[in-house]
Amino acid sequence: MQTKIDIEIPRYRLDTMKIIHISDLHVSSPNYQPEWGKKVVNFVNSQNPDLLVITGDLINEGHIHEYEMWEEYFAQFNVDNHIIVPGNHDARNDGWKIFEEKIGPRHPVWENESVVIQGIDSSEPDLDDGNVGRHNYSKIRETMSVKGKVKILMMHHHLIPIPGTGRERQIPADAGDVLEIIRQCGIHMVISGHKHKNWIWNLEGTYFISCGTSTSRRLKGNGYPSLMIYDIENGKLLATNMNLRDNVLTKKLNVTLNLD
Repeated sequence: MQTKIDIEIPRYRLDTMKIIHISDLHVSSPNYQPEWGKKVVNFVNSQNPDLLVITGDLINEGHIHEYEMWEEYFAQFNVDNHIIVPGNHDARNDGWKIFEEKIGPRHPVWENESVVIQGIDSSEPDLDDGNVGRHNYSKIRETMSVKGKVKILMMHHHLIPIPGTGRERQIPADAGDVLEIIRQCGIHMVISGHKHKNWIWNLEGTYFISCGTSTSRRLKGNGYPSLMIYDIENGKLLATNMNLRDNVLTKKLNVTLNLD
């Protein structure tokens, strides 16, 4: 279902927790599109989300001047809560250290009465490949041991191949082990970026959602820059994709999650 919208719309729904998910902005790249960047800011601020989630690749090469560009861009958002993990581009040139200094922990946690989110840094410095790492398995299990909340795991890299994105070479090396932890913990959503294409897989009741790139013209085929909106209420999830080029909202999921 597609609905043509004006970019300046009121809050999408009033009675839910609203999360907006953006990714792969690459604000310091020559492929960054300032017009799309401004659309992202305007849309997020107009929606007044409860939480802004960003799954990495904020910048391009990990240099400190690029992180300063990110700080200038991010200052335009009027959000009370946010959670950010680094991507492979952020970790380049020892950029992961600057990420910790300027943005925060690389494995953040955010929780309220409705959801719990575990962020994981899946990047490997100076490599495009991903890895979650055995040292993080217990962290995921502990955070995701809660009952009665929507459980979300966020990272930059995708755990399942995405169609139309070329030969697969960059899934985390330990994706199989992580998928088993996700199944054991009953994680409801795994959200990511990296491949610059919006896509959703449903694997045994877990929704694996790739946001796509929000502001880079490095698109796949005839793809478009996008963000995701998650409206969550009493275990119900409405996931909506926004095409930032054409200002089109598309409902992707309307499901009830098992919170037992």
